[in-house]
Amino acid sequence: MSQATCSTQLIALHGWAGDSRAWQPWAELAAARGWLFSAAERGYGNLPPEQPSWDPQAQQRVVIGHSMGPHLLPAELWQQATTAVWLASFAAFVPPGRQGRSIRAALQAMGQRIASGDTTALLRDFFREAAAPFPPSALPMGPLEHGITASGRERLLIDLERLENSAGLPPGYPEGARALIVEAADDRIVHPASRTALREQLPQAEVWSLEPAGHCLLNPALAARVMDWIADEQP
Repeated sequence: MSQATCSTQLIALHGWAGDSRAWQPWAELAAARGWLFSAAERGYGNLPPEQPSWDPQAQQRVVIGHSMGPHLLPAELWQQATTAVWLASFAAFVPPGRQGRSIRAALQAMGQRIASGDTTALLRDFFREAAAPFPPSALPMGPLEHGITASGRERLLIDLERLENSAGLPPGYPEGARALIVEAADDRIVHPASRTALREQLPQAEVWSLEPAGHCLLNPALAARVMDWIADEQP
C-alpha cells in the first residue's frame, strides 16, 4: 500500500433516523483504495453510539454527511477536515419566513408523535417520504430493523430540535475546504430553499443534481462517483 493511499481518511455520518450500516458499500470502496473509513453512529436503534476521530497520519481528511449528518460532527473534528461531501443536506433545515413555518410545525408534530409512543409508525411514514420516488423496500437496513430503544427515542427528539435550530454551516467548518454538494432532484425532505441556501453558503462547492433521486439518494453508482471525486485531489 503506497504512502499516498494511506494518507486519506473518510468519516461518514448518517442523518436523522438512520444508522451506520448504510455506509457499508462506501466502506468497501474506500478499503479497495487503501483509505481509512470510519462511520459515526448516533444510536437510535440497537447499535451503540460511536464518534470516530481522525487518524494522526491522515493528510486528506474527508467528511461525508447525509442530510443532518454534517451537523452531528463535533467542531474539533470539522476544524481538521480538508474536504466535505454534503449528501442531500442543508445549512439551515428550516428556511426563513413563511416557507419555514409549515416545516417547523411538521417537526413539532413529529416530536409529539415520538413523545406519545408513536415512533415506529412515524418513522415508517418518514422513510416512505425519504425513499420516494422509490419504494421504502429499496432502503438499506436501519434502526427499525431491531426496534428503537428508549435512549434512541430521546436522541430522535433531541435531534429534531437540532434540525429545527440549524442555522448555518456547522461550528468549526473549515474555511476553504474542498466541497461537493449532491442534491436529490426529487427530495421530499429538504426544502428547495434550504438546498439553495447551502449552495450560497458554499459558493466554491461543486454541485451535482441526481435525477431521479429522493432524499436517501438511492443511486447505486453514487458512492463510486464520490470516491473518484475525492481521489482527484490526493495529497
